[in-house]
Amino acid sequence: MEKFTLHKGLVAPMDRDNVDTDAIIPKQFLKSIKRTGFGPNLFDEWRYLDKGEPGQDPSSRKPNPDFVLNQARYAGASILIARSNFGCGSSREHAPWALEQYGFRALIAPSFADIFFNNCFKNGVLPIVLPESQVARLFDEVHAFPGYQLTVDLARQVVLKPDGSELPFDVQPFRKYCLLNGFDDIGLTLRHAEKIKAFEAERLLVKPWLGRRI
Repeated sequence: MEKFTLHKGLVAPMDRDNVDTDAIIPKQFLKSIKRTGFGPNLFDEWRYLDKGEPGQDPSSRKPNPDFVLNQARYAGASILIARSNFGCGSSREHAPWALEQYGFRALIAPSFADIFFNNCFKNGVLPIVLPESQVARLFDEVHAFPGYQLTVDLARQVVLKPDGSELPFDVQPFRKYCLLNGFDDIGLTLRHAEKIKAFEAERLLVKPWLGRRI
């Protein structure tokens, strides 16, 4: 998992409440047994005018010119601001996969659905909860100023605005530790690789039959 320390990026606004995970990545794309390739289908039913299916060439699709991520001013955005209860609905981990693979590193909203919130941390995406009044102000500024960028400093737990002001946010110490070091659940386990090897070797000495293959 990619480390998250300090990130500066263009901001895109998702001006909707209760964006559910089926909108983030529609159910037909969950058929894939891989953990890659979901970025082109992020917000698929909103981004395109035609119905999308797994394996389609994105260049053959009909983009919706009115959808925010299809607007030239938000091309390359890596920070998404949203309204309340972002990521509600089913618990599919494909939702943060799609967001991360599209290019988003941080999400800012007044609230997130619990399971989606947890899944983001496990996949290298930082979900930031800010007061609704602050998020509303960010929406106003993003709409008013093309090219609007924010800087997210995870170590200091602040969002830095272009005018130099800072918006502090909370994050659990363990989640912060994992993101700063790029540890997903597997990475956390592999920190103890040598101890695991030693344990397995000792166990085989005591119970050698465990090493036999059928």
